[in-house]
Amino acid sequence: MALIASVKDFKAFQEAYLLAVELRPYLKNLPQTEQYGGIADQMRRASTGICANLAEGFGKNQSKPELLRYIRIARGSAHEMDLWLNFAGDFGYIDKEVVNNLRTRYEHVCKLLNGFERSITQ
Repeated sequence: MALIASVKDFKAFQEAYLLAVELRPYLKNLPQTEQYGGIADQMRRASTGICANLAEGFGKNQSKPELLRYIRIARGSAHEMDLWLNFAGDFGYIDKEVVNNLRTRYEHVCKLLNGFERSITQ
């Protein structure tokens, strides 16, 4: 495994960051009632939360248990995106094909985080 000198070297971070950026235009098209406190707001928070928690976990560089905690929080946010994407698709806010693509990509982020967690705990 290659050395990860920065969170930006971490594949899960790279993919989650790209997803958060790509998601933004879709969220702007959601109804105003969903923008603040609604689905769009929750999706913005969860998608950026993955990156933010990974950055914080790497930045603290305290201990394995501390890093694991942030990885698990990031993974929780990635799983949360699955729920919000389902709602967005079922409510007709985002095209189902787009939703399915995004869900697949968030699942991949979860797998990367799972693998990284295993590498730390073994």
